[in-house]
Amino acid sequence: MSKNYFSGFSLEKEEELFTEYSLKNDFTVAGFSYGAQRAFDYVINTNDRVDLLQLFSPAFFQNKDKKYKRMQVMYFKKDSLKYCDNFLSNSIYPSNRDLQKYFFQGSYEDLDTLLNYHWSEEKLELLLSKGVKIEVFLGCEDKIIDPVETKKFFLKYANIYMIKNAGHILHVDEL
Repeated sequence: MSKNYFSGFSLEKEEELFTEYSLKNDFTVAGFSYGAQRAFDYVINTNDRVDLLQLFSPAFFQNKDKKYKRMQVMYFKKDSLKYCDNFLSNSIYPSNRDLQKYFFQGSYEDLDTLLNYHWSEEKLELLLSKGVKIEVFLGCEDKIIDPVETKKFFLKYANIYMIKNAGHILHVDEL
């Protein structure tokens, strides 16, 4: 099995943004944000050997109500490019990194799936019972997900790395 990486919403080929944190070997699967959900599903459903699952800023919206989710989808439907531009702007905060070279127009279906995804504690337990180690990387300044709530949820199942002065893309600007 080759290294598997799953991209975030409205992004593609952004894996290089996480080289500081990622482990590259044949038995590691990783994903960023929406891609973390997809990486998790992949690992749950594969028969291939996976030793490590790395979740970079996993899209965690189980703490958000239906109204919040409906509003996100409504804004996307109204003007998807403006929505994605705002999403990218919030993703880089507090960094000044440019994400435009990674931009790929996300779809309504992807956004709806991302917002309504359910992280299953039973499936997390199943991965642990199979010997899969899970790492979760969170930016303390994340404007996309709530890093405190996300940390609380994953704490029983994963090693959590909280990155100071970093947002959703986990990048810290040099002073």
